[in-house]
Amino acid sequence: MSLHHNSSAAYLDAVPEYAAECLLSAAPSSVRDARSMVRRELSLWGVDDLIDDCVLVVSELVTNAVKHGGAACALRIRGGGGGLVHGELFDPGAGAPRVCARDMEATGGRGLQIVDALADDWGVTHSSSGGKTVWFVLSLPEPVRPHPTGIPALRL
Repeated sequence: MSLHHNSSAAYLDAVPEYAAECLLSAAPSSVRDARSMVRRELSLWGVDDLIDDCVLVVSELVTNAVKHGGAACALRIRGGGGGLVHGELFDPGAGAPRVCARDMEATGGRGLQIVDALADDWGVTHSSSGGKTVWFVLSLPEPVRPHPTGIPALRL
């Protein structure tokens, strides 16, 4: 995790092939709307293997924004070649998200632990005009390289 990064642009140096964004109200139904947008877009982009993780990360971030921000928020997801998804959730709230201590008895507070476990990287960028953007990056795992063929086996 990279809390308080200045930028996450290094992940998308080139212009992304795909992008989608939506404005979400400060209502619990926004979590459902965000999940639907992520499922639809990532399916169109052909990165089906990232849908479940991205839906879960977005759900946690939007839930936090609705619960703690209390104002509309904006979600943007972008994707490039190679199975990479970059997401950003902006909300005008001043508070900074923080990972809570692990407590097996707690009924909440695990959202950012989930984000931290699933995302390749994530962080927070604060705007000089107020508000913050919580961003994340997900990528497909590197394919397993097959063993080279044609190498003779050792004979004992």
